[in-house]
Formats: sequence, C-alpha cells, structure tokens
Amino acid sequence: MSDLKKSASSLRKEATKLKKRTGISQHEALDVIAKKYQQPNWKAVLKAEAESLAKTRPAKKQSRNFMDDDDVAATDSDHQLERNEDLPSDLKFNIAKNQAYFVSKGLEFSMFEPTITGLNKSILDATIPVRTHFDAADFHCFSQQKQGPEHKVVKRAFFVTPESTTETTVRLYRPITKHGDPRMWFPKLGGFANATEQIAIVILNDSLYLFNFSRINFAQISNDDHIGSFINEYQRSQSSIAEELLAKLRDLSKSPIPSTVDADTAIGRAIETALGIEINSSKQPDYKGIEIKSGRAKRKNRSNLFAQVADWTISPLSSSEAILDKYGYQRGEDFKLYCTTSALKPNSQGLQFFYNVHNDLLIEKHKDGEAVAIWPGKLLRDRLLEKHAETFWISAKSVFINSVEHFQLTSVIHTKKPIQTQLLPLIESGVITMDHLIKRKVTSAGKTQVSEKGPLFKINKRDLNLLFPAPITYKLID
Repeated sequence: MSDLKKSASSLRKEATKLKKRTGISQHEALDVIAKKYQQPNWKAVLKAEAESLAKTRPAKKQSRNFMDDDDVAATDSDHQLERNEDLPSDLKFNIAKNQAYFVSKGLEFSMFEPTITGLNKSILDATIPVRTHFDAADFHCFSQQKQGPEHKVVKRAFFVTPESTTETTVRLYRPITKHGDPRMWFPKLGGFANATEQIAIVILNDSLYLFNFSRINFAQISNDDHIGSFINEYQRSQSSIAEELLAKLRDLSKSPIPSTVDADTAIGRAIETALGIEINSSKQPDYKGIEIKSGRAKRKNRSNLFAQVADWTISPLSSSEAILDKYGYQRGEDFKLYCTTSALKPNSQGLQFFYNVHNDLLIEKHKDGEAVAIWPGKLLRDRLLEKHAETFWISAKSVFINSVEHFQLTSVIHTKKPIQTQLLPLIESGVITMDHLIKRKVTSAGKTQVSEKGPLFKINKRDLNLLFPAPITYKLID
C-alpha cells in the first residue's frame, strides 16, 4: 500500500479500538487513523490499497499452447524469447483501471496477449475466456467447428484507438494437429499491438472490436473520439429492453398506482399488475430478462457472490463430508473445515485453486498435488448470473386516496448483470476466493450431523468494480 505499512483490515481494527476508547463514530475513527498514517481520509486508504494490490497481483501467464503443436514446432530459443517475468507494476495498474472502466460501462469483454512467436507466425490461441465470450455472444462455437483449413471461418473485426477504427478480419480455425486446439488470427495485428501487450475483445453486431489496454488510459477518453463513440453505440445496443421498461415506469409515475392486495408484497404486486405482468411463483426474471424489485431500493453491496458446491460426479472427493474427513480439524466439540481457498498460494490446510484452461475446470488441490474438488467453469458462470440478474430497484412512496393505499413511483436504480467473462480470470488472479464452511457436530440426540454453509465464493468490496457495472439511478418524478 502506498506510504502504508499496514493493510486496510488492520487499520480498521485500530479504528474500532479508537471508537470504543473515545466514543466517536466509526466514520470519524477511520479518518483519524487514516491521518495517523499520512492519508487525508479513509477513502484515500482504500484507494491506496486497491492500487497496491493491482500492482502486486501477478499478471496472467501467456497462452503458448500453439508453440508445442507439430505445425509450429517452436524451439527452446523461441520459448526463451517470450515473456517469463511479471509485467511492470505501473502497467498492471493501468490495465486494472481499464478493466474496471470497461466493467463500469457494462462491456462484456475477454483478453488475450500476443507472443513474439505468435506475431511472427500469425497465430493466437483462442483461450477458454475468449471461447466462453464467443459462445455467450453467439459469435462462434469452436466445439462445433471441424479441424482443417477448409473449415476456417472468417468474420469482421476492427482495431479501435481514440483516433481511428480500422477494419480487419478475424480468422477462426482448428488446425490438424493434436486435438485441434482453437486458434484465431487478426491480419495486421502487429501494427496494433506488440508482444506482451494486453488486448481486450468486445463483440458488437457479430463483429469483434479490439482495444489495447496496455497503451491507453480509458478513463481519459472523450465521448467524441472513436473509443467513446463505440462505447456509446454498445450501450445503446444493450439497453433497448431497459429503456422500454423505464419508459413504462415513467408513464406509471404520472399518477399513483392503486394497491391490489393488503400484504407486505403490495408494492410489487401493484407495479407488476400495472405493467401487465402475470403474478406467479416462477423464478424467471419479471420483465424480458429484468428482475423488478420494489420498496426502498438500495444496491446490495455484500462480499458474498454465491454459494456453489463442486460437481461431485467429476470430483475426486464426492461430498463436502469427504472433504471434511480428509482435511478438517478439531475445534472444541466440533470437527470443522473453515478456511479460504485462493489461487495464489495454499491455505493453512494446504488447499489451493488451479484453473485448467484447456478444459475450463476450476480444481481445488492439496499442496501434495492431490485433487480435491472440481467446478466446471460454466457451472460457476451460470450460478453467478442466476444469483445476480439485471434488476430494476423501484422506490415508491405510499399515499391514501379515498381510503385505498396507492403507490407513487419515485425513482429506479438499475443494476446490470455481472460481466461473466471476468469470473474465472478473477478467480485465477486471486481476486475472488472461496470459503469452506463445513462442520460436524454432535446433536442433542447424540448423533453426528454435517452441515455445509458454502462453499462461498467471495470478492472484496473494493474489487466489485472488476465484475459489476456501475448502477444507474433514474428519477421518475421531480
């Protein structure tokens, strides 16, 4: 952390002690502690910590699968030419800021890094994050593509800078080698990016748009330059349903809506009835993919993302109880496994995440190399989107007209769904971790009982901007 020797967590504990000792508020205590460590306020502490973490997290490794294929046959000298060190800290910080900026704008994107050999031989691996992105956008499905040059697919692509949008193509193919690992190539990529630079892909209107995250600070772009114009076009293309719903809510806000039931759900029922939505118990989103929540709306900003057990059918250990038996420990009367698993290093129980990029599998392993549990990437992405749907949080105030309760719609907070293509990369980089919360206890009847409150996949609140677009607030009445 810049100019700080302690983490925000330890400083927060220090502030709590100060609050108890002096009787001041927690907010005041946090600012006092921040100034003690030469920071203007607590917000500056959090900002400094976020910057420090972005600079120290290791960059994702290059994908060099193609270099070992028969048609490339890269030499040891070729491998030695490639990046084997981490990226410079200031560059990593700029890339992290650009990633957060794209997320804040609601842009679904994936990343790749050209290698020296790849630029020389016109080859890029189409990695799992890229393929996941292509599948989600119905752009291209490599799993259904046959091997060989005769099955190559060519589509439109563009290099986008503040000054220009240059058309090119993307060539998508599976070579006749090994398993035919998916590849892609963009003609003239060498004029847009150097080896080791981090390139983002965004899909719009069945075309790919490339942005160089290593060269540009996107927070400084203009709405009128080529990048700003593209972002505006992308947002317009994604917002048609939201704009349709917002227009209907604006119309409904012109006069109070009568209540249809006398219950805690009265506001929601009244709004759904006014919108012509059939009342049912379905878990599907309320309006064309958008959830509708009503009441005193406030964005939930918790660190828990979702709970999801492993796929026991493919996991070496076939249940939470089996994991507890092998890696748990005694604490008082309970036998438990309470620990956080990260991709960065083994925890106290020797457990660590590894991402199998080739098969899109998140694997929890023990430090002795033994696999413990496995989560398919698709399972985790689906769970994320299921838990965090695009939502309209509607605020309304209650008024009585002729003794009948009515609701006056006042405002809407629009929270968009998370950027699913970033989930596994964030787990791989250690930003998202998982908590085991497994416990065996003896019941009052003398029997043993195993409970599992997780596994909970978590993200620090300071990193939510790497996964969730910024919420937008609309006033419905003045």
